[in-house]
Amino acid sequence: MLLLIWRHGGIENALVTLLNYLVKKDYNVTLVLEEKKGIFLQDLDNRIHIVQYNPSKCKNVFIRKSINLVNRINFIVKYKNKFDFSASFATYSKVASFVVGVASKNSALWGHADYLELYNGDNEKVKQFFSELNYNKFKKIVFVSKKACESFIKVLPDAKDKVIFCNNLIDYKKIENLSNQNIKEKKQTYTFVNVGRHDELQKKLTRIIESAKMLKKDNYKFQVWFVGNGKDTDTYKKIVQDYKLNEQIKFIGLKKNPYPYMKKADSIILSSNYEGYPVVFLESLILNKPIITTNVADALEDIQDKFGKVVEKTTQDLYKAMKQFIQQGYDIKSSFNPEEYNKEIEVKLDTLIND
Repeated sequence: MLLLIWRHGGIENALVTLLNYLVKKDYNVTLVLEEKKGIFLQDLDNRIHIVQYNPSKCKNVFIRKSINLVNRINFIVKYKNKFDFSASFATYSKVASFVVGVASKNSALWGHADYLELYNGDNEKVKQFFSELNYNKFKKIVFVSKKACESFIKVLPDAKDKVIFCNNLIDYKKIENLSNQNIKEKKQTYTFVNVGRHDELQKKLTRIIESAKMLKKDNYKFQVWFVGNGKDTDTYKKIVQDYKLNEQIKFIGLKKNPYPYMKKADSIILSSNYEGYPVVFLESLILNKPIITTNVADALEDIQDKFGKVVEKTTQDLYKAMKQFIQQGYDIKSSFNPEEYNKEIEVKLDTLIND
């Protein structure tokens, strides 16, 4: 039996792939959600049992705490050590930490970011973040990039023996099939595509917009497709309007299937300040698309001079890379075997779950 908890966010796709894999391996899977919503719910295998754990959001502190106490007691009575393995897939969720700690003695905390980078090198903030999640009570702590593992151990060396590197599984056949869907957008010139949430603090899409402004000034012909949305979408649209970049930058919106846009584009571009391990890296390799990315996660090891170009987190460096791709293109120099990639992860998962 397995139990994982998930909240609506950018890790949905990776979790759906993981859960569906586990069910196909004959694991009995229960998914606990704080909110039963999200565009990927219909992609879950129908054998996955879904339970809701809804913390109260009442503004009255006494009522909220009373309701949550009753909820906690009820959950403990019903699910105490009921599962053979439990994992909190939503690192930031204190509710997830509680649920997973109750559900099984064999528990794991999934990390989807380099938290030292996220907190601008502030060790104390990283310690506080993980202490509030009771990290020391988890049997294992899983990170999806090697760099994130190293950063965590640097800050919390006492947990070194708990830490495991295990990247995300990828459903490459599904991606290949979905990429063949027809879309109305026409590629008129060299086209970059960015897929992701519109969150300036993390994704820093203004770097791409500012680079596009410089490229237009230099009279280069190109397009950028932004596939996604978020709290900063309107801000980005206003900047694009002010810079008169409407012909160069197109807002596609949130798409459940972004793969046809990736397949039609010439290259993929990321401008993030920090990432765990971008799933878009793997999707790009499957679709045989070169990548321009800022130096996040394991990009230097996995992408640089193999599948694309890794740049520093500056507009100037991003602009230079975009200009180079427009002028010369990029020939991918390595091959990616998704089947072998998945096999390595499957071994790690089976060991983690059955240890």
